[in-house]
Amino acid sequence: MPHPIMFDEADPLLDRLRTLALAFPDAAEKISHGRPAFYTTKVFAYYGGSVKVDGVHQQHEQSVIVLVDPDERAALLAEDRCFVPAYLGVSGWVGVDLTDETGWDEVGELLDASYRRTAGARRIALLDSRRP
Repeated sequence: MPHPIMFDEADPLLDRLRTLALAFPDAAEKISHGRPAFYTTKVFAYYGGSVKVDGVHQQHEQSVIVLVDPDERAALLAEDRCFVPAYLGVSGWVGVDLTDETGWDEVGELLDASYRRTAGARRIALLDSRRP
């Protein structure tokens, strides 16, 4: 049985995240477990996630889930806007809630860090060749 769709296609935060994520070399989007996932050969970001509290999933519908360096992850998790996502958190992923006040430069940096951990040497070299 397929997962239900767990996002609103008209969500402006998703639109903003999608623009940033799909700008990376060879990035594409698919629906995984009912949520948008951005990937090359491996997923580097998800839109939306949840945490399990007392056996119940609490949704973070407007968030980005990324894989960052352990030191950066620890610093992020010290902030109230960040969380350890269900299922992926044990593998080092972190969730960051998005709002209208989100600093999109930071989101771009988080996407960049996650992309670099998942994309492979050829794609990272291509990304670096695009930078001034």
